[in-house]
Amino acid sequence: MADLIIRGLHADVLTEEGSKPILKGVDLTAKTGEIHAIMGPNGSGKSTLAYAISGHPKYRITAGSVTLDGVELSTLSVDQRAKAGLFLGMQYPVEVPGVSMANFLRTAKTALDGVAPKVRSWPKEINAALELVGLDATFGARSVNEGFSGGEKKRAEIAQLHILNPMFAILDEIDSGLDIDAVREVAEGINTYAAQGDRGVLLITHYTRILRYTKPDFVHVFVDGKVVQEGGQELADLLEVAGYERFTRGHA
Repeated sequence: MADLIIRGLHADVLTEEGSKPILKGVDLTAKTGEIHAIMGPNGSGKSTLAYAISGHPKYRITAGSVTLDGVELSTLSVDQRAKAGLFLGMQYPVEVPGVSMANFLRTAKTALDGVAPKVRSWPKEINAALELVGLDATFGARSVNEGFSGGEKKRAEIAQLHILNPMFAILDEIDSGLDIDAVREVAEGINTYAAQGDRGVLLITHYTRILRYTKPDFVHVFVDGKVVQEGGQELADLLEVAGYERFTRGHA
């Protein structure tokens, strides 16, 4: 089992005014086979956690550790973290003009596995992943995210997740900007990935609607750069009704 273990994690974000501390001692253990939801108010550090773990250059880990399957990630480059089994589904997926989805994913898959996918079966793999999230086969020939709607970009992120099939997926507000049907299809893609049994998910979200379909095993409330409460689905239901006020008192 490839656990994601975060201990005493502190991290800064680089701004024009200098480094700003955001994470202030995060402790969290997420095991493969589990879906963990991270919820919290704006500015609480949820996305910083995702970017710091993934190796974004503007987010610097200053203390603590992050291990995946016993491998310390904080000392690795971005591509090494990916090869170690980490995947980041971005809140704002970038466009890559001139590079088709199929070619982009084939290059990424080859880099991760050390061997190129079979030419004959590759189109079927791409089409199956696209179909899973409600995108037709023509998206495989289109430039990565270029001209995609916001919802199509998020669906494409989940299609990438299925093709690359990492040990652990961090999904940063993958549900933001999605309509009801798209939320359901994205959630279905997450559930299919997690149902393998030896894969883990860290799902960062503001809203409980996607949690109605993904059914997280654990919910973590993030306030002021750290986890202040943990529970199950019932905690998400409480947040839906009462909001974050009871957790933010004293942290303003």
